[in-house]
Amino acid sequence: MSTVREALLGLGFHDVGSYANSGNLLFSAAGAEEGHQATIGAALEDVLGFEVTTFVRTARQVTALATAKPFGILDPRHTHFALHTLTPLTAEQRRAVEALSNDHDAVVVVGRDVHWLIRSRSPETTLGPRQWKLALPGNPTTARNIRLLERLVDRL
Repeated sequence: MSTVREALLGLGFHDVGSYANSGNLLFSAAGAEEGHQATIGAALEDVLGFEVTTFVRTARQVTALATAKPFGILDPRHTHFALHTLTPLTAEQRRAVEALSNDHDAVVVVGRDVHWLIRSRSPETTLGPRQWKLALPGNPTTARNIRLLERLVDRL
């Protein structure tokens, strides 16, 4: 993570930090998130030697995601993930993602992001990478446990 933090500092970003060795970086910058996404992705590819799909969200967006409660109060035995999509979902993608819901996994789109409730521990999900790729062709995602995002918000 230190290499990645240095890359962001080299791009002129401020207040650069990382969180929990999870691939989450915190930084301050002016400008649009889409521009930062492309700039950071290219810089990381140069530094690391491989393509890095990069997702940039504002502090306000992360806070909204972490504090949304689309499933109400969770059973402590359940797992709640939030998925960032690389690009905003189309109406077709929104329908396909929500159609993944079943008795064990519930999926809802809230704004730009996807909330995924697994009614057990995460390894017991019925949804794997294949289903997500079919629902979101050409739109990569990154998933974070909602508890990690709640702790991340405390650092924003």
